[in-house]
Amino acid sequence: MPSDVLDALKRSAAIPSLPQVVTRFLEVIRDPDFDFDAVADVLAADPGMAADILRLVNSPLFGMTRKVSSLHQGLTLLGLRRVRSLVLGRYLVDSMGGTNMGGVDASYFWRRSLATAVMAAKFVDARLPAVRDEAFIGGLLCDTGVIVMAEAMSAYAPVAKKYAPHQEEDICAAEAVAVGMDHCQVSAAVLEHWQLPELVTDAVALHHATEIPPDTSEEVSTVARSLQGAGAIGKLLCETSDPKPAVDVCRRAMDRVGLDLSVLARCLDEVEVEIRDLADVLRIDIIPSKVYGLLAAELSKELAQPVG
Repeated sequence: MPSDVLDALKRSAAIPSLPQVVTRFLEVIRDPDFDFDAVADVLAADPGMAADILRLVNSPLFGMTRKVSSLHQGLTLLGLRRVRSLVLGRYLVDSMGGTNMGGVDASYFWRRSLATAVMAAKFVDARLPAVRDEAFIGGLLCDTGVIVMAEAMSAYAPVAKKYAPHQEEDICAAEAVAVGMDHCQVSAAVLEHWQLPELVTDAVALHHATEIPPDTSEEVSTVARSLQGAGAIGKLLCETSDPKPAVDVCRRAMDRVGLDLSVLARCLDEVEVEIRDLADVLRIDIIPSKVYGLLAAELSKELAQPVG
């Protein structure tokens, strides 16, 4: 994306500024010799964040047999990458809050982003576990550019309306016509501005690419393909109650990821629980849905069919 466009977006105040506690947190963890005491000291300055970390580590996601009450212990159990995802996610949900973000429904946006993040992490965990958390944060933030452009550019308003249930799956072509760039480019530029890892920004830039360039690293390619598949399935889960027509979408999405459909069938119940718990920590309202279980059952029936 041209630097003058990014500068214009920055001046528009559409790109949220990271609070001082987040900036300091990112500075600390960039030091290869950091320790968790230093991280705990920084995050303890925000009692709400400290409480959210402890609430997450004590959630059913981690199955702790006894309550964790120490922030240092909570950080150690969660791990640096997961803490980074939580810290950024929480502040960005707060800073990009409201019910209508530049014409985009906030509840739909975050439901879809959480579903994409959780599933992308699951898919990458099955292929390249070392970059699981990069996939999670990429999935959570890959559509940030939609909100930034919706709030900064009046010409983007008709496109913002397409980021909604039962609209076209890939809005990149409409974005290019309306404003000369797509949200993948803007999202990647915003994440780079926030100094997120290059692996995350490169994968986000490719999360709607029809082809992954052949010189792309295995890590970036794996995360990007997982974002593509998870994004398509996440959109589906946020807007359908009938699992039968969804099977073909899921099959194509998993082909893109490079995993068998059975991987998705096995993880759907876990995905629903993780989304619910993360939504609670990030204070995102989600609509209870039975579609995860229904889709898992439909996929299992499909997989049980004889081949040929």
